[in-house]
Amino acid sequence: MAAARFAYPVVLEKAPEGGFVVKFPDVPEALTQGDDKEEALRRAADALEAALEFYTDEGRDLPKARKPKRGQHVVSPSTLTVLKLEVFQAMRDSGVKKTELARRLNWHLMQVDRLLDLHHASRIDQVEAALSALDRRLEVWVA
Repeated sequence: MAAARFAYPVVLEKAPEGGFVVKFPDVPEALTQGDDKEEALRRAADALEAALEFYTDEGRDLPKARKPKRGQHVVSPSTLTVLKLEVFQAMRDSGVKKTELARRLNWHLMQVDRLLDLHHASRIDQVEAALSALDRRLEVWVA
């Protein structure tokens, strides 16, 4: 399930100068802070997405999220980012390069680049097509 796969536990620490620092044990590159817990947690999603982008840019496997401890806060990227990360990891798992995915989809390479760009506002049908080309399927649950 994508939601759990990209729901990363966080550690909130009081900052000496005031406010709170947010750290991700599974994604040490993600670090942020805020004046209070709520602000720190709001900023945490952006920090997490920026850090995960390092992994995709470098072509590295995405870090696995450990199970949170009871009462521990978790932070996830936006829904569209999670879907793009799923496409990226499916490509890594199956050894499919961008050029091969473009061929399977009958797309230009630039379209695949945009799909994998975490800042590009891709359409869900494009994500679904890419997942299908990687023998995966998109399922959605609302809790």
